[in-house]
Amino acid sequence: MHKGSCLCGKVKIEVSGSLRSPDGCHCHQCRKITGHFLVSTDIPRSALKVTGGEFVKWFRSSDKVQRGFCAECGSTLFWDPLSNDWTSVAMGVFDDATEVCMDKHIYVASKGDYYDINDDLPQFLTIPPCPGK
Repeated sequence: MHKGSCLCGKVKIEVSGSLRSPDGCHCHQCRKITGHFLVSTDIPRSALKVTGGEFVKWFRSSDKVQRGFCAECGSTLFWDPLSNDWTSVAMGVFDDATEVCMDKHIYVASKGDYYDINDDLPQFLTIPPCPGK
């Protein structure tokens, strides 16, 4: 079980099961909503419990995606594709060690000019294709 919360504690999450390796998204929208880039992990909706959901404010950033943040403190919480059975949870939400490591950078063509990516993780200009396609 992995637990987390927003900065003010009004929104709490619990994730049952292990976490997938997160990715770092450098797209324009993720940089705008976080102030840098978003590192998040994909969670099956059935494994995610949210307490204080009334404090989650949703912003529809496109016709396919909504982004959730705490209406009280502004913490970035979720990247939520509307047509999938999973949601991405921002790694900064978790309270304790997650025992996962970031495995890639995506949308690096949109990254800010004020920083470099200096690790050895794979970098994708957009998103990598699904295996087997």
